[in-house]
Amino acid sequence: MSAIANRYEFVYLFDVTNGNPNGDPDAGNLPRLDPETNQGLVTDVCLKRKIRNYVALEKSDAEGKPEPGYVIYMQEKSVLNNRHKQAYAALGIEPEPKKLPKDEAKAHELTRWMCTNFFDVRAFGAVMTTGINCGQVRGPIQMAFATSIDPVIPLEISITRMAVTTEKEAEDQSGDNRTMGRKHIIPYGLYRAHGFISAKLAERTGFSDADLELLWRALGNMFEHDRSAARGEMAARKLIVFKHEHPMGNAPAHELFERVRVKRAEGEADSPARSFADYQVSIDRDGLPAGISVQEYL
Repeated sequence: MSAIANRYEFVYLFDVTNGNPNGDPDAGNLPRLDPETNQGLVTDVCLKRKIRNYVALEKSDAEGKPEPGYVIYMQEKSVLNNRHKQAYAALGIEPEPKKLPKDEAKAHELTRWMCTNFFDVRAFGAVMTTGINCGQVRGPIQMAFATSIDPVIPLEISITRMAVTTEKEAEDQSGDNRTMGRKHIIPYGLYRAHGFISAKLAERTGFSDADLELLWRALGNMFEHDRSAARGEMAARKLIVFKHEHPMGNAPAHELFERVRVKRAEGEADSPARSFADYQVSIDRDGLPAGISVQEYL
């Protein structure tokens, strides 16, 4: 399949209710916050992880075997050098520690094999120069941190478990067998993330129109297959895509992002937001730059 021929930018809105969308392990797994504004943060890495998980789920059979071309490179518990060895074995090339083959054609073939077989290498790029060297790829898709529209207030909720781990704990409690714990949540937060897709970089990795449609499906459905008690209720709310006619683009990204406005609904500004209905999303379509079209996927 040929690579995409257009540049894209997108605005992605998602929300969380009574959950922790992205805990910070350096802060006791508290929801991530901008300390100056108290707005919530969700990292680009977190969002990419959910996209990877969705793709792995959609593009695998009942036994979890992935379809050709949709293996996930950056997967839980994977050993990356073993992924690289697969490329060398498939192409019949003997690996040298930390070095690409001196033959440039073979070196390019190794990197191309990785792009062809691993969806996330094709989409996000990868540094594959560790140990068994398969080169370095700059991916066409980049995402920024998501930031909540309004400040959020994390809550620490006490919880109990009616069981203990060891016999000693049971003896210490005279059989009461009760364990206390803590849970960090945000009552409600609407988050906004920006994404960028380069057609010229897609040419180098082979990121195709079929891959692009898969990305849109992942953004629309990834929370539906990522449920957990810790994350509460999370939902994709809006995916607004700006498409450029020219592969190098027809307008600066920031000018397009500024056309998407999110504000509190009329009459709701004086009370804390508790649902998506408390917000209004508008797109300024008047006077769009030549060569730009807008599409809403959600």
